[in-house]
Amino acid sequence: MSERHANAASPTGYSGQRALEGGIPALLVVMLAGLTLGFFLWESLAAPRLGAFFSEIAFLALPLLGAAATYFLWLEYARYFSARAGVTFAKSLRHDAITWAPFLLLWATYVVPPNLATGSRMLVLAAMLSAILKVLIAARFNQTVREVLLDFVATRAAIIVIAELAAVIIGQRPGQHVSESSQLLLAVWGRWDAVHYLNIATHGYQGTEMAFFPLYPMMIRALGVLVGNHLVAGLLISNACFFFALLFLYKLLEREFDRTVARRAIFYVSIFPSAVFFSAVYTESLFFMLTVATFFYLRRRRWLVAGAIGFLAAMTRVEGILLVVPFALEWYSVYRQRLLENIRSLLPAALIGCGLALYMAYLWVLTGDPLFFSHVQAHWNRHLAPPWVSVANSFIAIAHAQSGAAVANQALELSFTALMVAVLIFGWKRLRPSYIAYMALSILIPMSTSSLMSMPRFALVLFPLFAILARWGDRPWVNNLILAFSLPLLGLFTVLFADWYWVA
Repeated sequence: MSERHANAASPTGYSGQRALEGGIPALLVVMLAGLTLGFFLWESLAAPRLGAFFSEIAFLALPLLGAAATYFLWLEYARYFSARAGVTFAKSLRHDAITWAPFLLLWATYVVPPNLATGSRMLVLAAMLSAILKVLIAARFNQTVREVLLDFVATRAAIIVIAELAAVIIGQRPGQHVSESSQLLLAVWGRWDAVHYLNIATHGYQGTEMAFFPLYPMMIRALGVLVGNHLVAGLLISNACFFFALLFLYKLLEREFDRTVARRAIFYVSIFPSAVFFSAVYTESLFFMLTVATFFYLRRRRWLVAGAIGFLAAMTRVEGILLVVPFALEWYSVYRQRLLENIRSLLPAALIGCGLALYMAYLWVLTGDPLFFSHVQAHWNRHLAPPWVSVANSFIAIAHAQSGAAVANQALELSFTALMVAVLIFGWKRLRPSYIAYMALSILIPMSTSSLMSMPRFALVLFPLFAILARWGDRPWVNNLILAFSLPLLGLFTVLFADWYWVA
């Protein structure tokens, strides 16, 4: 029996005794990492807050608990990885032990000057290195992770290089601009709406910033406590979420179609003209990951998980509430013959509405207006109107424009709107009703605000758009057309964004 399939012959759970299969060195690394984490937990939390007696007890207990926790996580992850990657449990143990080694870097806090590396920063660095090692190991054994990682690294590296060069060589647009960092190469990613998210994370909600939903700035604030910099925290969150968004999208479309379609889809979304926002301090990555993950679990009939993720999506952007519709459609497609018998499985859809309701309740307490997030949109000349009004307003703006830049911006917004509508009209038969309903509503809602502002960015998170394009892309001429459209504009948009010009 081959090593790759030997694991399938042992369907029983892995007991603690099987940890020795990974070898003594692997076991020692994991145990030392656990003891290290427990010790630093004691040093940072327990020792400053407990009396001498309880501090001594915690000094003995926390490292032991840390070792026990890492030991359990090591075994469980190795069990999961061996099943997913088709390798033996022993090989999984040996490889995963490597990912625990970075936590030994925490001892460097006693050597490195405090102004260079605090304990919390070293913890974040160790966690990042551990996660990167896990991804690299997974990529070695799993084709899906490997292809997603290649797309992610290739496109993000290109975008980062272009943005940094633009900031250094071209410089900022004339005028006064906010600088979210004294480091020019870091400040590039804190443009436009990023300033609002960072302000919310730092100071809380003020004025018109209540138009921005709370989950993303809350995550920035939480991670920023450890990192010590909200801008860095936002960049870590955005890029990590984009990687997992691509992973979810690949797995979703691989199930719906095949690997070839999935592969094209993640590449198309990675090079879409406005894909620079996936790497900036914007909600695009987080929202994209949450919406695709919701569909991923809906297609697997895991209603509660889908509802919980939909809750988070609705706490990220108001459009998250639209996930109620595909939830209901997918549920109906499964239980159409016995609706009443399975009504309980529909209840998690209410969680999606709770995400929006929770933020509305917060605004009600804070301002007395639960719809303040909508009413404040008037600050950006948005209000409820028929969808054709926004199109007409764009043409009127072009006719009265006083500069070429204004004409170009309106033309881009019209063009991307036309692209979304055209793909929907000509490609709706290629996808499930739930996908098409979500896509149609995601186009209709922003078009009904009397303005097409930011439509290139709204298109970015519309994953059914890329699923349709990926199916059309099996024709070489279509694939070449998509590449010819996306790549030059991606470079242009990245340069404009880096230099404080409005993109979307």
